[in-house]
Amino acid sequence: MMGVPSLYGAQSMTAPLRSVLVKRPGSAFGRAFNDPTHGFLHEVDLPLAQHEHDRFVEVLASLGPMVHVLEPDGASPDLVYTFDPLLVSDRGAIPLRPGKPNRLGEPAVLEAWTAAAGIPTIGRIEAPGTIEGGDTFWLRPDVLCIGRTLRTNSAGARQLAAIVGGDVRVFDVPYWRGPAELIHLLSVISPVADDLAVVFKPLLPVGLWELLRELRIRMLDVPEEEFGSLGCNVLAVRPGVVILAEGNPATAAALARSGCEVHTYPATEIGINGSGGPTCMTRPILRG
Repeated sequence: MMGVPSLYGAQSMTAPLRSVLVKRPGSAFGRAFNDPTHGFLHEVDLPLAQHEHDRFVEVLASLGPMVHVLEPDGASPDLVYTFDPLLVSDRGAIPLRPGKPNRLGEPAVLEAWTAAAGIPTIGRIEAPGTIEGGDTFWLRPDVLCIGRTLRTNSAGARQLAAIVGGDVRVFDVPYWRGPAELIHLLSVISPVADDLAVVFKPLLPVGLWELLRELRIRMLDVPEEEFGSLGCNVLAVRPGVVILAEGNPATAAALARSGCEVHTYPATEIGINGSGGPTCMTRPILRG
């Protein structure tokens, strides 16, 4: 007798993306620059941001995944970056607790969606712990990497490790330029195939560099001039098939030389202004 196919489980960054949750920018995103704590670079051109997001979703859907759109707008402009508030493991959803104060209401919004989709919640990050999805990634289905940053603290990392169980590695991410130009762990690494990751070595934790070498994962270097244009934020739709923000020709060429199929989308307003790339704008629900 054949088993019932799973509706959730995404303990990979590169396995075929089957189901994914996105959020189109709305009025909160359009007002984001009015509050400096949101960290946007300039006044938001909302129609342009919506056009760019629509184009991103078109590219994503054309590559096969079922794309679900989160409907409520909410008060947080950062809800567009659905990767951060919640993690989906093979056992269920884990609402996180963002370190950015205006994002504290976001996990409940995503948990309401996952609950309605029949995905159980297996644990939550509680105060004083903080952790954002951008500081987490699956290097292997049984190896979770967590970055300790200005948004993810030791208490949050310990709580998530306890919920997930198994092999969890924690790495300190450099302070760099502080809260004004915050970096997540996924700002400096994007796995794109089982044996290949895009990295920005100047900010890569040495312990993670050692682990990549130990597992014989090749590292494709992002040049410094493309770090700020989201060159290191690459979404693998399946191994070797990736989505990258436009404006990163050196990274795109290096990916192509490594055998990857590269798809791009315009990211000036939806990406650079809000500091979120293609990985940030997607919460994988099912991979594999």
